[in-house]
Amino acid sequence: MPELRRVVVTGIGLITPLGNSTAETWVGLVAGRSGIGLITAWDASAYEHPIAGELKGFDPEQHVEAKLLRRIDRSSALALAAARQAVDDAGIDVALEPPGTVGVVLGTGIGGAHLIVENQSILDDKGPRRVSPFLITSMLPDTATGLVAINLGADGANFAVTAACATGGAALGEAGEIVARGDADVMLAGGFEAPLRPIFYAGFSAMRALAEDEDPTKACKPFDLHRNGFVISEGAGVLVLEELGHAQARGARIYAEWKGAASANDAFDMVAAADDGRGVARAITRSLTRAGLTPADIDYINAHGPGTPLGDRVETYAIRTTFGAEANRVLVSSTKSMTGHMMGAAGAVEAAVAVLTCHHGIVPPTINYQTPDPDCDLDYVPNEARRVEVRNAMSTSVGLGGHNSSIIFGRWEGA
Repeated sequence: MPELRRVVVTGIGLITPLGNSTAETWVGLVAGRSGIGLITAWDASAYEHPIAGELKGFDPEQHVEAKLLRRIDRSSALALAAARQAVDDAGIDVALEPPGTVGVVLGTGIGGAHLIVENQSILDDKGPRRVSPFLITSMLPDTATGLVAINLGADGANFAVTAACATGGAALGEAGEIVARGDADVMLAGGFEAPLRPIFYAGFSAMRALAEDEDPTKACKPFDLHRNGFVISEGAGVLVLEELGHAQARGARIYAEWKGAASANDAFDMVAAADDGRGVARAITRSLTRAGLTPADIDYINAHGPGTPLGDRVETYAIRTTFGAEANRVLVSSTKSMTGHMMGAAGAVEAAVAVLTCHHGIVPPTINYQTPDPDCDLDYVPNEARRVEVRNAMSTSVGLGGHNSSIIFGRWEGA
């Protein structure tokens, strides 16, 4: 078997409730600022606590041509905008790369939710002749990967990943493997989601999974004793993963090195995580093996940490069982406390945070952490960012259906 190639991150594109760029999002995270508020996208007065992580001032027309925008779902517009941002950040013209050497792997938990809902209403009110001819090609989970490829000229490996809330991490793991084994020199990878429609919000509300608080900015409180649910959000995150030699040859700025990733399943329940945390623990252990690292090499974990009573406890247990004595040293934070839960985009955005943590040497906090929970006993970097030299950072994700992913990035030192 040929030796695996080294993979680095050369571009990042983020659109989150904290800002419509990577820089804005990072500044908000380091400042410990919440991007969560009351729902404004529709009349949510029927809900007792209508809280969400909405984008602020995001104008898709600034990123997507008007003609195309009329034909695609909001989620695909987010993916395309984040991909273009990442490519610009990397300083690479995809269309000039040799044929078949640049690919796309993006993921979503729901897909073209907006167009499905809108066209169902059109069908009910106006009949089948008024349904959009672009519905089918715009609602598919892989629509965004096709759009990115067409618009940027990326004609290499191309597919979509769906693993619920572990989607973004799984997509980045697969894309990194493609570059490492030599099937592409550059991959655009990440996740996207636009789930803020009444039907989906009502569904999660019916599950009694959503956070409640009189102050929306304090609603998501991961690992706190009084946590009571997650906050649903929209967003997108795309990273440019590149073979090291290719990046160096073009003089690219390197953020961090992709070290390894793994996915696993609880094989337990569609909603509840297994009490022993076996799925996320297995993903963590395998990602360490793939990276050739031990728990002693990891300085920071960007945890899934949604703020649910069971989820945060199980993830804490999984970290304790896999890290052993090192669990008392490693820093763990949940940036969902500030962004909310971006579903299929969450793992990608949080992986980008792990990359930026290695690059800048700053660990973002877990905000709204006030009362320790005896079952959640790690260092969650409460409320204030911490300047720390981070050698390697891990991002973990957990999703409905027992999906789990873990991905590791290392500080780039020019080696």
